[in-house]
Amino acid sequence: MYTLLVVTLAAPSETDARSLEADFTPRGAFTIMSHTGQPTGFLNAEEMTAFRTALASTLLLCRRSHLKTLTVFGAGKQAYWHIRLALLLRGRTIKHINIINRKLHIRTKTLLRSFVQVDQATKAHEGWSNAKFAIMSPEYGEYDRLVKEQLRAADAIIMTVPSTEPLFDHLILTSTEGRKKGRLLIAIGSYKPHMIEVPKEMLLQAVRPTNDHRHFHRHAAEGGVIVVDTLTGCLKEAGEVIQAGLSPMQLVEVGELVMLEDQSDPPQDSESSIVSDLDIEKMNIEMRSSTSSSMSSVMRENSTASSGSSRRSGSLSRAFSSKSLGSGKHKRSSSVDSSKTAKDDAMSRWLSTGNVIYKSVGMGLMDLVVGGELVRLARERGIGKTIQDF
Repeated sequence: MYTLLVVTLAAPSETDARSLEADFTPRGAFTIMSHTGQPTGFLNAEEMTAFRTALASTLLLCRRSHLKTLTVFGAGKQAYWHIRLALLLRGRTIKHINIINRKLHIRTKTLLRSFVQVDQATKAHEGWSNAKFAIMSPEYGEYDRLVKEQLRAADAIIMTVPSTEPLFDHLILTSTEGRKKGRLLIAIGSYKPHMIEVPKEMLLQAVRPTNDHRHFHRHAAEGGVIVVDTLTGCLKEAGEVIQAGLSPMQLVEVGELVMLEDQSDPPQDSESSIVSDLDIEKMNIEMRSSTSSSMSSVMRENSTASSGSSRRSGSLSRAFSSKSLGSGKHKRSSSVDSSKTAKDDAMSRWLSTGNVIYKSVGMGLMDLVVGGELVRLARERGIGKTIQDF
């Protein structure tokens, strides 16, 4: 005799269904299987995808030497997890979080409430008790002026909107005034060729040859490349990359940067130390040091497999050539070691204080690694439902 087990989920109401018609958020379920094909876990794909995407973004976020003001476009789960991990890892330096959404509907209020309602003990422990949150939308009469102020004040700009047009005027950040300050731009909302969040002018400026001396004003360093999560994926799916007409040699996978950065210690912010692991008691999700190690390993393997080490090495060498070392003081030497040190220093300065654009379209391998780890941790902590002999 066989037993048929069916798991059902609550169906959305008619009101919910209508509200989802214009919502492009990917939804679904994710099934984790063992190497023998045995199902071991069943997860909410929307939540896990948002979490693992934000987790990858922190690889660059933690490299920034100054992180006091965040500007976030969007109010969904991606926005939540990017803000949550930023506060967890760099809460002692973050003072302002500006949230910009198309409309100030219930989702925006829910996002804001999720941070306001965090208990004071947790806020104090993570160091963001005095952080100020602000929300804004294009419905504001002073929107153009305010968005310009917020973008120029931001140390990191996080975009989580499946938009089909740039989220802001490129001149805000590509002008002489806009380039004085280095920023990290994270774009994860657009994942199809016709979608775009970052103005293509910003990408073209970022990859402009480093020996271009037409600009005489002082401005933040450019790396000469756009950082991506997956080279092949972004060339096929990232609207910004496609519409800007970028070539593979103008992109570098974040996995390669992880490999290089593993060889040196991360820069320390003068106001706080950078946390390397996620704290289980702060998030109800444990991500121990083994998770960080496995993520690094996965990204190293993906970088090597998808692009080839020699081609990617050439891309970084060109981006950080002797002509792009900026104003750093290095001893004159013709040795290979001195040249490598100078390039490493230039790359480190760029990652910590320069203009860095990170484009992500998502990798299935990250779902597998992070999902498997979440299932393991859930079992250890007795979270969720376990179905015997499924």
